[in-house]
Amino acid sequence: MRPESTSLRPMIARDLELVLAWRNHPDIRRYMFTRHEITIDEHRRWFVQSAQDATRRLLIFAMDGEARGFVHFSGVAEGGIADWGFYAAPDAPKGTGRALGREALRYGFQVEGLHKICGQALEFNLPSIRFHRALGFQQEGVLRDQHRDGASYHAVVCFGLLQVEWNPAAPE
Repeated sequence: MRPESTSLRPMIARDLELVLAWRNHPDIRRYMFTRHEITIDEHRRWFVQSAQDATRRLLIFAMDGEARGFVHFSGVAEGGIADWGFYAAPDAPKGTGRALGREALRYGFQVEGLHKICGQALEFNLPSIRFHRALGFQQEGVLRDQHRDGASYHAVVCFGLLQVEWNPAAPE
């Protein structure tokens, strides 16, 4: 079986409805800091505002040319330290998340020239915590009771990966 080709491309207006459907899917939304169902108008405003921000990158992850996930970097500027966020399409085949992570890190370190990529996960988002660790991120801290979801407070787990720690040849 041949390996699938992967790529990242800039998100465009034509992607809005697809990305919104992924983002509003219950399996994705439950792990987000903002957990309400986002309207198309709210999503459009976010996209316009983000697209005008020179320090943000909104990207579509594709496997064999088919959109399979979303990645964003924020704070991309001189100094080379940026935050990232991501999600695979809810119906994406097994292994998509790992491929998305590897492609996003390659993009961040090789294309954007970042020194460090930072991530955060809510304490109950064990899949994201495991994902960061599997990609080589180090846990850098826990912000206790940092996020309130309307009913409860939750800790936020902070991660960082330096370019010198990144292994682009890591096994799948």
